[in-house]
Amino acid sequence: MKKGLKVVLAGLALLVLAACGSKEEEDKLDTINENGVIKVATSPDYAPFGFHTTIDGKDKIVGADIEMMETIAKKMGVKVEWLDMSFNAVLAAAKEGKADVAVSAISVTSERKESFDFTTDYYTSPQVIVINKQHANDFTSIDHFAGKQVGAQKGTIQENIVKEQLKDAKLVSIEKLPNIFVEVKSGSLDGLVVEKTVADAYVNKNPELMIANISLKSMKEDSLCIAVPKGNEKLVKELNKHIKEMKEDGTIEKMVEENNQLAQKGGN
Repeated sequence: MKKGLKVVLAGLALLVLAACGSKEEEDKLDTINENGVIKVATSPDYAPFGFHTTIDGKDKIVGADIEMMETIAKKMGVKVEWLDMSFNAVLAAAKEGKADVAVSAISVTSERKESFDFTTDYYTSPQVIVINKQHANDFTSIDHFAGKQVGAQKGTIQENIVKEQLKDAKLVSIEKLPNIFVEVKSGSLDGLVVEKTVADAYVNKNPELMIANISLKSMKEDSLCIAVPKGNEKLVKELNKHIKEMKEDGTIEKMVEENNQLAQKGGN
């Protein structure tokens, strides 16, 4: 009797493990297609990829990342549910299952690859240092930032760039990127590290600022990708298919250019 009970219990345990295993193996693409919605975490404070602007008197999230995902979703036959949050929370939202993917000018790092798979890159932009024009002659080399305060958005690769390439500078991490530009503009910070495409949008809108004539080392992290929680190969493959099409026909490049112009006119 005891032996028979053990056999039954062992069988039930195997069934439970099998059920759990099948649940873990379910790809997010199946759920997205079933619900007709893809949940996307983003931080819209990074023009021209994602930012707030006023259209017809209403605040709206726009940007190249936003347009790209809306277009991909349309190709997939689903709608986008946007989750607006700080960049520091974007990847966490995807990792915890609150979002299906994270799209916010995200770079691939070895640390992030432990929790996420990444699509093929959809855009590449070098890193630059933005300074106040008043200090154009003061900052002409990396050495000139020794002991100076240099800003970077919290949770981004730019924090590491300051630490690794401007080693003698004092890193100041701030959650919202627009606030960092304000600090440089007011003189509270001596500079900030950011992607060139983003810098162009802010500098063109703020004549007090400029991109320093200082070269930073190129890195693989300069490329932007969509982050997908591990174990969702079908979803990554589906996203890659559409990204490839949009890169080859110049759609994404056009989106970046148009949103850069929009950001210069009135983006927040």
